[in-house]
Amino acid sequence: MLRRRSPIRDYAAEARLFRNRAIVSFLGIVVLVGVLIANLYNLEVIQYQDYQTRSNDNRIKIVPIAPNRGLIYDRNGTLLAENRPIFNLEITPEQVKNIDSTIERLKKILVIPDEKIIQFKKELKQSRRFNSVPLLTQLTHEQVAKFSVNQYKYPGVSITATLKRYYPFGNTLTHVIGYVSRINDRDLKRLAREGKEANYKATRDIGKLGIERYYEDILHGMPGYQEVEVNSRGRIIRTLKYVPPVPGKDLVLNIDIKLQNYVQKLLEGYRGSAIVLDPKDNGVLAMVSNPSYDPNAFVHGISSKEYRSLLNDKDRPLVNRATLGIYPPASTVKPLIAVSALTEGVITPSTTRNDPGYWRIPNSKTKPFRDWLRWGHGRVNVTKAIEESVDTFFYQVSYDMGIDRLSKWMKKFGYGKYTGIDIFEESKANMPSREWKMARHHTPWYQGDTIPVGIGQGYWTATPMQIAKATSVLVHHGKVLAPHFLRATINNGDPFSRQELAKVETFPPVKNVPEKYWDIAIHGMYLVNNGKRGTARRAFRGAPYTSAGKSGTAQVFGLKENEKYNADELAEHLRDHALFTSFAPVDEPKVIVTVVLENAGGGSSHGAPVARKVFDYMLLKKEKSTNKKDSK
Repeated sequence: MLRRRSPIRDYAAEARLFRNRAIVSFLGIVVLVGVLIANLYNLEVIQYQDYQTRSNDNRIKIVPIAPNRGLIYDRNGTLLAENRPIFNLEITPEQVKNIDSTIERLKKILVIPDEKIIQFKKELKQSRRFNSVPLLTQLTHEQVAKFSVNQYKYPGVSITATLKRYYPFGNTLTHVIGYVSRINDRDLKRLAREGKEANYKATRDIGKLGIERYYEDILHGMPGYQEVEVNSRGRIIRTLKYVPPVPGKDLVLNIDIKLQNYVQKLLEGYRGSAIVLDPKDNGVLAMVSNPSYDPNAFVHGISSKEYRSLLNDKDRPLVNRATLGIYPPASTVKPLIAVSALTEGVITPSTTRNDPGYWRIPNSKTKPFRDWLRWGHGRVNVTKAIEESVDTFFYQVSYDMGIDRLSKWMKKFGYGKYTGIDIFEESKANMPSREWKMARHHTPWYQGDTIPVGIGQGYWTATPMQIAKATSVLVHHGKVLAPHFLRATINNGDPFSRQELAKVETFPPVKNVPEKYWDIAIHGMYLVNNGKRGTARRAFRGAPYTSAGKSGTAQVFGLKENEKYNADELAEHLRDHALFTSFAPVDEPKVIVTVVLENAGGGSSHGAPVARKVFDYMLLKKEKSTNKKDSK
């Protein structure tokens, strides 16, 4: 028989059970509250700084501000590269009820191409509704006026202005100044590699060629920024701090834009280049490469069709012929070879040789090397050999010197090396040597390879800038200066005050050359322009100043034995290149001119007249006809 439990005992057990559960629950609550307090302490105290930073990152944004790009002036204060306001038509989506309808109505007063509308809608999808999106860029003044009159009809549509690079002289200075264009992936990689990426967060354009690229760090400036407070949707509520950007420095170049324009006119109708240096410090007064192209097209983004047209142009306007054009230096190097041969004792000032119109390697049966004058020049010394450009005299000189000494000496004058010009677009061309031929052609150097080098032919190539620099070494009797564009930098936008003059790069001088040997070479060049049989005497007849020069005619292809050269029977691209390098006045040179005209013919008949006109313009302040026919 079961015994019935006492109600009093059941109550006591339940009370004890409840008490135990209450204690356990209380302890659990205490523990949980403790954990909560610990977490709150961790969040509010220990990790306070971290979360405050994160909060500020969400609440406060740093907006970079692009600096204004430095301006570029010529030596006389003429503006060569400026920043012009560009007007854009922009739409703020949240302020426009119906964007498609608004665009249709805008088309009634403005011409809006379909591709612009397509591009606008692409950007619209990637933009926040409170940010404006450009519909039309580079508005004309007429378009700005039309919209301004009707702006009240288009809420949410406005015209904004931004600064864009503009080159007022167009294709005249493209190969000097270059241009800026939109930053691409390759630029970003280079900036990241150089640790400069942060400086370009607000910048869209960067220097691509010429001065714009070489002096990018000076022209760009330093970006500023503003701290702004934003809401959860990213809208700016207020500006907390503003640090203005530091504009780039302005540059003053050695270029004289009036001279540049004049030289470009002289080269109209030619493919070629002309360089004008100031002998005082080798400042580049003018550098023309013709044909050229308008750099402004690249600033705003050139179309693929236009770019292909430039790439496929047989006259290669994209190539800077002054520093990238590679030609045999031809007879322009004969005065330099004379200096080296005299110094090495290979010849003396009184050495004379007979020129029958050809020269053959001693004790050989190889075909003869011809002189440009088929019947020869008779008995000549080194001075007459320069004056009349006697090839056979220098064939013998190069044979006696050998390629090792020839190459060593010509490198002293800058051949086969970068000139130091302050643009990146430059070629070293080629000063041949035994090592070069073995590496390039995998064959040894033969004696016959040396002979044409003596008249600036064969494997020897040079750029017009190298020829101009070598001429300046001769003028300075061995002092070697880098040709350069930069004259000064300025901070305050005034080209006539607070100029910080640029330093001129120098190279090791050509040493141990007696002064009389420099004088012999210069006298020979003087006779080229003024002697009775000087090759350029016709071009300089009647000049009221003294000048010295050296012509050169670079062969484009080799002639067979007994084959006569006839330019009229050849395709234009097979005709000789015309070269001429010169300086004036002889006693106190004020200007060096080097001209290279592709497939134009003789250097004395085509290059020299161009140099004469430049001298007249600079020394007599006289502008002669620039008609191509007058230059022949």
